Amino acid sequence: MNNGEAISVLVVDGHQTFAELLGHALAGQPDLRYVGHALTGAEALRLAAELKPNVILLDPELSDADGIAIAELLRVRQPDTRVVILTASDESALVGRATAAGAAGFLSKNGALGDVLNALRTAHGGGMTVSTDILARLLRSTTPVVGPRGGGLTVREDEVLQLMAAGLDARAIARRLGISLHTCRGYVKAVLAKLGAHSQLEAVAIASRRGLIRPNRP
Repeated sequence: MNNGEAISVLVVDGHQTFAELLGHALAGQPDLRYVGHALTGAEALRLAAELKPNVILLDPELSDADGIAIAELLRVRQPDTRVVILTASDESALVGRATAAGAAGFLSKNGALGDVLNALRTAHGGGMTVSTDILARLLRSTTPVVGPRGGGLTVREDEVLQLMAAGLDARAIARRLGISLHTCRGYVKAVLAKLGAHSQLEAVAIASRRGLIRPNRP
C-alpha cells in the first residue's frame, strides 16, 4: 500500500452488473478502494487518466476495443498504474499477449473472489499473479526449447529468471538486484531470446519444464 493508504482500483468490464458486483466486493475491503468502473475501452482510458488508480482490473474483451491493446496504452500513458487481466476466455495466447503488454496478473472469472483481491494487492506490491488453471494450461501447451541444461544463461540472467519465476516484474527485479530498469529489461530480453519465449510467463513455463527454476526462491 501507499503510506497506509488504501489501494485504489478501477474496474473495466463490459458487463455492468458484473462490474458493479466487483465494486461492492472491493468496497468491503479495508485496504482496497473502489473508485469506479468503465464499460468500454474509451471510458477506461478517460477514467484512468482522471482517477489515476493504483490498479486496474481489466476484461480483455470489450465492445469497442481490444482490452490487451488498452493495457499496452496504459503502460505507456500511466506506467505507475498496474493492470490485472480478468477474463472468461480460455485462450492461452491471451496470456502471452497480456504479459507482453505489461499486465501484472492474469486471472479467470471462474476463480475465487479472494484470488482476485490478492492479485490486486500483489500487483500493487510489484508482483504478478496467474491463475493456477491458466498456468497449468500454458505449461501443457508450451513446447520446451532443446538446448543446454542451463539455457546458456549468464549468472545475472539466471538471477533475473529466478525472480521472474517468483512473480516479480521488471521494476521489482531491478530494485531487488540494484540495477536500472533499462538494464533489467535488457536482461529480460536476453532470457526470453535464449529460451525462445515471447513473454516472461512463457519463459518461466519453458524454464520450469527444463528444470531451470530453483524452488523456494525468496
